[in-house]
Amino acid sequence: MSFLRYLDDKRYFLIFFAGMLSFVALMMFVSIEGTYRVGDIMYTLSGCVLLAAVYVVGGYLRWRTRSRILHDLVNNRWDELTVALPEPLTYEQRQYTALIKKLYSNKLEAIGKLQDEKKDFHDFIVSWIHEVKLPITASTLLFRNSAGKSVEELIHVFEDELFKIDHYVEQALFYARIDSFSKDYLIAEVSLNRIVRNSVRKYAKMFVAKRVHFTMWEKEEWVHTDAKWLGYIVDQIMSNALKYVGDSGSIVCSFEADNEEKRLSIRDTGIGIKAEDIGRIFEKGFTGANGRQFAKSTGLGLYLANRMAVKLGHRLSVQSEEGSYTTLTLHFPNSNHLYEM
Repeated sequence: MSFLRYLDDKRYFLIFFAGMLSFVALMMFVSIEGTYRVGDIMYTLSGCVLLAAVYVVGGYLRWRTRSRILHDLVNNRWDELTVALPEPLTYEQRQYTALIKKLYSNKLEAIGKLQDEKKDFHDFIVSWIHEVKLPITASTLLFRNSAGKSVEELIHVFEDELFKIDHYVEQALFYARIDSFSKDYLIAEVSLNRIVRNSVRKYAKMFVAKRVHFTMWEKEEWVHTDAKWLGYIVDQIMSNALKYVGDSGSIVCSFEADNEEKRLSIRDTGIGIKAEDIGRIFEKGFTGANGRQFAKSTGLGLYLANRMAVKLGHRLSVQSEEGSYTTLTLHFPNSNHLYEM
C-alpha cells in the first residue's frame, strides 16, 4: 500500500504530465509577443502541479482502500470472495471483477461436481462390498457344511456363487471406467445377433435352471457401436430379465428398424414394474417394489446400462405392465455419430 508503489502504477500519467508542463512552459517562454515573464510561467506551472498533486493524493487514498481489501482477499479464505470484492471504479476494473466472479463460479461448480462424484463412488463401493460379501459368505457356509453333499452338488453351487462374484467384479470395473469412456471405446459395425447370443450363453445356466424359453430374430443385423460396452448393456438387461421372470417364463429379443433408428427390444414375461416406479428405474440405487421384494437388487445394473447407452449415443426406454411383462428397448439412432466423451 506504499505511496511509491501507487506512483509506480501512475508513472505513465506522471511522465505525460511532466512532458505537457515542459511543453507549455517552453511555448510561454518563446512566445512571440514576449509578454510572459518567468514569474508568470512559474506561477502557472505551480498551479498545475498543485492540481495534479490533489488528483494524485485523492487517487492514492482510493487506491489504498481498494488495495487493502484485495490484499485481505488474497491472504484469507475465498469463501465469500464475490461478496467481499471492492466496488470497481473503472470499466477495466468492472471487467476484471466480472472475470473473477465467473472463474470463482466455475471453480465452485467444479468442486461441487468432484464432491458429488466422490460421494457416488463411495456409495457404490459400500453397496458393492455388501453385495459381493453375500456369495463369499454363502460359499464359506457351504464349505463348512459340506458333509453329506455330493461333489457335483458342491461344484454346482460353488459355480453359481463364483458367477455372482464375477458379475459384481465386472460391474465394478465398468463403473470405474465409465468416466474415462473416451479413452476406452471403439465404434465399429457390430453384429447385434452375436452380442445377444454371447449374453444368452453367459446366462445359459440361469436359463436352464428356470426353464426360461428364449427366442430372437434370425436375420443378421448390424449396428454402429462399441462391442464391449454394448455387450455389458445387453448383459445387464438380460440379467434383470432373468431375475424377475418366473420359472418356465419366456424372454423374447426382437429387432426393428425405420428411417430414424434401429431398436433392440428384450421382453420378459416377469413380474413387471409398478407404474409409479417406471420413471425411476434408471436412477442410481433405485430398486423400487421389485428390488425390495428381491434382495439381490442393488439398483446399479440399469443405472450403469443407461449411462453407457447415453455415452454411446444410444438410448434406453422401458415399457411394462405389473404382473405381465417388461420390455427394455435399446435405440440406435441412424445418425449416431454424436458420442459423449
